[in-house]
Amino acid sequence: MIDVRLAVPEDLPGILRLQRENLPEALGAEEKAQQGFVSARHTLPILQQMHALAPSVVATSGGELAGYALMMPLECRELVPMLDPMFASLEKVLAGKRFYVMGQVCVAKPFRGQGVFDALYRGHAREYGAKYDCIATEIALSNTRSIRAHQRVGFVEVARQDDHAGHWSLVAWDFGAR
Repeated sequence: MIDVRLAVPEDLPGILRLQRENLPEALGAEEKAQQGFVSARHTLPILQQMHALAPSVVATSGGELAGYALMMPLECRELVPMLDPMFASLEKVLAGKRFYVMGQVCVAKPFRGQGVFDALYRGHAREYGAKYDCIATEIALSNTRSIRAHQRVGFVEVARQDDHAGHWSLVAWDFGAR
């Protein structure tokens, strides 16, 4: 059974561990292509600051972290400088919308293919859908598994961009369209 809830401070070290296990340098080329990867690297102090602004959503099973989906309100922009180009682009294409950024979503290997990804986003809609119009993020164009998964949930591409970190698809999910 998967339990989806808002993160508590005790979840943050587990989020960092799962993140480290899924960074590109921790994966082989075939695994990256088939299973996807995460791009940004956070620190505990940054996660703590993000959590203080708005808790992220986690999925657990039997006390084990099954996945996480990081909540990044616009106030988090300065915490992760590598994401500044994304924030700037999203502010332009989503002008007039109340949105926040999915800072990163990751499902632990033993829980993949069990609906955890979709459940994490349903958790975001449940927790934040009344306060925000939509959720947005960027996905590396080379991360085809993530692109397909986001499309399945209901995200649509709103822009593409290139920056110092790579080639990106900027996507948004309108909570009113769910």
